[in-house]
Amino acid sequence: MPQTKTQPQDDPSPAALRSVFGRNLRQLTENVGSVSQVSRDLGMNRTQFNRYLSGESFPRPDQLHRICRYFGVDARILLEPIDRLRWQQGNGEVHPELEEFVPDSDRGIPQEVFPDGIYRFSRPSFLFTHKFVQGLVLVYRSGGHTFIRGYELRGALQEQGLPETPSEREFRGQVLARDGGIAAMISRRSAATCTFNFLTRVPSFENNYWVGYVARTAGETLTGRRVARMVYEHLGHKRSEIARAARSASFCNEDDLLPYHRQLLNAGMPFR
Repeated sequence: MPQTKTQPQDDPSPAALRSVFGRNLRQLTENVGSVSQVSRDLGMNRTQFNRYLSGESFPRPDQLHRICRYFGVDARILLEPIDRLRWQQGNGEVHPELEEFVPDSDRGIPQEVFPDGIYRFSRPSFLFTHKFVQGLVLVYRSGGHTFIRGYELRGALQEQGLPETPSEREFRGQVLARDGGIAAMISRRSAATCTFNFLTRVPSFENNYWVGYVARTAGETLTGRRVARMVYEHLGHKRSEIARAARSASFCNEDDLLPYHRQLLNAGMPFR
């Protein structure tokens, strides 16, 4: 008489798998922002996305691929708790050879330490000795990591004979929590050079300023800079202030800097 193949006792039921996926998706979403924002970013219906969060249903394969790519995870989020996956994968920041020397400190940077939103920055120019740069960057979170994104000034690429397309001008970096502040390694797409940035918070009325320095990976020259002070001012999502800051994004003279930016940059004093 043929034997009937039975399901192993430890195989999870579909309901249990949906529950695991729902918990993982809720945790990932909380690290990024609101449900509305994430569902918009993914191009998914908010009602259907809520069904995934509550464990009522699974996504289609193409939707699962989109979710995994967005959060920087793989399809095992259907099967195992996200924290266990991160432990199995290592910290993801460095090669396992260096895990004990470079801790997993890019995950879970609290919003109150370095909030999301638009920042206005000022620094001396690397290219022009007596000029300064004013610009904007976006700080955002995805997959539990914190990132920076922005665009180089067109004039900076013109000076170096590089294309001025948005793709060539765009730069991105990952933010790491370090003792006393935050650090970031930032680079343009496929660029041969990058910059290292370190910022600490400055006590102020709105507690929205950071000051530090930026260093670029370039050889020494007689005229250009490789290291310079830098100021970040958090504008958040204030549209009118962002619009004004966008209009002033350019190379400028010291007198054109905002007074508090000029004070924090200590223009004219040597960097130490």
